[in-house]
Amino acid sequence: MGILSTIASFFGFGVGTSLGLVIGYYLFMYFQPTHVKDPKIQPLVERDSKTLQQLLPEIPSWIKNPDYDRLDWFNKFVEYMWPYLDKAICKTARSIAKPIIAEEIPKYKIDSVEFEELTLGSLPPKFQGMKVYTTDEKELIMEPLLKWAGNPNIIVEIKAFGLRATVQVVDLQVFAAPRITLKPLVPSFPCFANIYVSLMEKPHVDFGLKLLGADAMSIPGLYRIVQELIKDQVAKMYLWPKALEFQIMDPTKAMKVPVGILHVKVIKAVKLKKKDLLGASDPYVKLKLSDDKLPSKKTTVKYKNLNPEWNEEFSVVVKDPESQVLELSIYDWEQFGKHDKMGMNAIPLKELTPDEPKVVTLNLLKTMEPGNPENEKPRGELTVEVLYKPFKEDEMAENVQDSNAIEKAPEGTPTSGGLLVITIHEAEDVEGKHHTNPYARLIFMGEERKTKYVKKNRDPRWGESFQFMLEEPPTNQKLYVKVQSVSSKLGLLHPKETLGYVDINLSDVVTNKRINEKYHLIDSRNGRIQIELQWRTP
Repeated sequence: MGILSTIASFFGFGVGTSLGLVIGYYLFMYFQPTHVKDPKIQPLVERDSKTLQQLLPEIPSWIKNPDYDRLDWFNKFVEYMWPYLDKAICKTARSIAKPIIAEEIPKYKIDSVEFEELTLGSLPPKFQGMKVYTTDEKELIMEPLLKWAGNPNIIVEIKAFGLRATVQVVDLQVFAAPRITLKPLVPSFPCFANIYVSLMEKPHVDFGLKLLGADAMSIPGLYRIVQELIKDQVAKMYLWPKALEFQIMDPTKAMKVPVGILHVKVIKAVKLKKKDLLGASDPYVKLKLSDDKLPSKKTTVKYKNLNPEWNEEFSVVVKDPESQVLELSIYDWEQFGKHDKMGMNAIPLKELTPDEPKVVTLNLLKTMEPGNPENEKPRGELTVEVLYKPFKEDEMAENVQDSNAIEKAPEGTPTSGGLLVITIHEAEDVEGKHHTNPYARLIFMGEERKTKYVKKNRDPRWGESFQFMLEEPPTNQKLYVKVQSVSSKLGLLHPKETLGYVDINLSDVVTNKRINEKYHLIDSRNGRIQIELQWRTP
């Protein structure tokens, strides 16, 4: 009977379960509950003001504010990268927290504080939008809106007086509006030297806290006290204008700050080949350092002379003596048309011994390309004297501490005057009726200078500097800058067009020593031009 009852109960269970599943499926498919209604879909315009006010905080910022951009693509990127970002962020957090903890625990008689577990969980943060600011300085400013409801597992082990306690942080929620500044921008990857993070307002922080396995936040009043304490402490440390700084690279190396001065004396040239059909040539020398954005320095012109002597001295700033070379070129001056190049050569700075003058005689070449047969033809010789003087340790420290400091005017500058340096950086939204090949033309005290023209570009970048040695400060002078477009073809009907101009009073630069601003171009719809002015005194 025992065996028969067991078999019967087994079959009864199987039949009953199968029959119950069939009946349950039938009831689920063909009978709808009467107390459950379909959700009502209603357009936002039909909602009352109270409902809209309740929904407003949940609407993304890029809908409410046109200054913010959508970041769907970035959220997708963070989602894919989150497992790796989790490990990297936790590793950085450990390294930052370790020295802070080691400094603080002796004050409270605590033996040790260590992370037993540290992971940010599987849920990545979401960015609701981002605002980007443009400034006239070498920096990038971003303000993302961050919302993160995560599932981290952070367990901190505390040992004191022979006892051990664990504190666990779970169910973390953070709503924050940080400001992230990348500066200075440098010409070396990743193109910025430091990251500064500030909070524009107190963050919203919510979390669960377990002490010895029990929910500490359930203690009456403790939850609000802890939450407000964290908000106040975080705001005290990082609320703008205070910031958390991360150094990515050494800005002095990235920006290649000056490390010395190269003194060059152009002595003479011999056996130059004449370029003019009638008579001798009119030679002059141009010299500059490679990777230097400043314009070339020039000697005077020696008219009708194939064996000229100059004995003129120049000084140039050295930023990388291991890679930079002194480029020397001789040109034949022409009153009209292009000046013909008579020859060139270069001196690598790494071949110079610091603080030792060296006289070098160079064979003039057609080009610096090695193996070019044109270089075998005689073109004359150029003799120069060079002296590289590196900065001392204290001079380097002063240079590094104030990277925005204005350089002093070179030797020979009038005591009551100075050097006016005008840098034409770039322009925006310039447009012509017939062509847009813009260049900048500047006129100062009757002297005219021009930048190169940029072909087919409404946002040209020039980055060219012009220098004027003055007997007295230009307090009552004005700088006239005009942006023009030149036809890249024959352009008989429309050879040139004016794209806008600006008049700048120079009294401010004498007072402030340096101005870097974007000016709206007159007679232009939306055009702007960025000009940097420096007044350097002896």
